[in-house]
Amino acid sequence: MNILITSAGRRVSLVRAFQKELKYINPEAEVYAADSNPLLAAACHVSDGNFQVPRLDDPQYIDRLIELSRSKQIKLIIPTIDTELLLLAKHKERFTKNGITPLICSADFVLQCRDKRLIHKFFEEKGIRVAKEYPKNNFPLPLFIKPSNGSRSIDTYLIKHKEELKEFHFTDEKFMFLEYLDHQNFDEYTCDLYYGKDHELKCAVPRKRLEIRDGEVSKGLTMHNALVPFIKEHLSSIEGAVGCLTVQFFMDDQQIPNIYGIEINPRFGGGFPLSYLAGANFPKWVIQEYLLGQTIDPQFNIWEDRLLMLRYDDEILVHGYQS
Repeated sequence: MNILITSAGRRVSLVRAFQKELKYINPEAEVYAADSNPLLAAACHVSDGNFQVPRLDDPQYIDRLIELSRSKQIKLIIPTIDTELLLLAKHKERFTKNGITPLICSADFVLQCRDKRLIHKFFEEKGIRVAKEYPKNNFPLPLFIKPSNGSRSIDTYLIKHKEELKEFHFTDEKFMFLEYLDHQNFDEYTCDLYYGKDHELKCAVPRKRLEIRDGEVSKGLTMHNALVPFIKEHLSSIEGAVGCLTVQFFMDDQQIPNIYGIEINPRFGGGFPLSYLAGANFPKWVIQEYLLGQTIDPQFNIWEDRLLMLRYDDEILVHGYQS
């Protein structure tokens, strides 16, 4: 019943959450962590065991991951970064043939999530508004520019004056010229959604993003607001969706339901520990579904409203380190 968290990096809280829930089920089971440099990955040092894997662009990555998982009796893999999702989804059958289950959505859905234009189309098909994309020869200011395949808020630009526009904004087709949703009018939420094996929504926890650092929430607040019924209405079922999805919305609290869908990451997000500590026990449900073969009860809503999370830096000490 061992579990592996890949690209573990700084996901200390996620490792500890799975350790806690797994020990309740089987005290002998272990949570492993994998990283391309485990010695420098804090989560690897708090896990029950860790091992090094090649970089994701290495052609031997999948073979090596399967080999190491079999040697450690890993039954379930939890991915944590966008760039590994499609790779695992495309090779899911190879893992399952070896008795290993990657907690991963279908390749088709992952592809949609990785392309911001496709996910905008997905939102619209679900009846959810999205920021308008303008042609590059006809747009108003201010303007928000982001890459269609980006993550962690990298290569995003708020353009208020024409002189701020650069040639690469126009020549690179991946850059989207989008309607600017002013933070003075909209609050930004990341919502943790849990989908069972049946692709049905089981739980939705909106987290208001109060402060962001390096694309990840550093201060957040759970809010049982209009987003909960909105999500249940529009996203109650998603073909190919399983496990944790982090879905980003902008909402105007003064003109509800003035809600815009922004993006979906089909994985555990960096801010998920707040939802877990509020009572939305996704790790427990993952274990029940994928290791115990149990069915999850529909529509869990008993989580703590207005729970504030304030993150800070902590230290992991490694004695006798040699580079």
